[in-house]
Amino acid sequence: MTGKRYYITTLGAWRAHAPQAASNAAEKADAPKSSPAASTSASGEGNCSPSHAPDGPLNTPDDATLILALVEADEGAHLALEDAPAFEALPHPLAQKPISEAAQSALAAHGIALGATTFDAAEAVARIHPLLRHRVF
Repeated sequence: MTGKRYYITTLGAWRAHAPQAASNAAEKADAPKSSPAASTSASGEGNCSPSHAPDGPLNTPDDATLILALVEADEGAHLALEDAPAFEALPHPLAQKPISEAAQSALAAHGIALGATTFDAAEAVARIHPLLRHRVF
């Protein structure tokens, strides 16, 4: 059985752990709200990456780039991610618990205010990357 969970991590750490997941999607944490410059999929290619974004040093994320990742995986993979120092697990989106100050500051460019929940963060980032919207079905 798989479950979904949101994490703040780096692109490099996410790439290293992505093969353990059933599916995942991510967005640069510091991407401006009006720019779709940094969507990416597990491989860094495909339908999650904007084909119109110009290549160059400003639009090419490196392994240290902070991202918000939605990971769908089994319990073992989620436990491994929780133990990985590069991953910060966010509270369940429906828990109404605020995200940490570190997560809030990483996502501030998306309009995430202090005291925002994981649901608030997912909705804000989903304006750029719709696959990151919280869904239950």
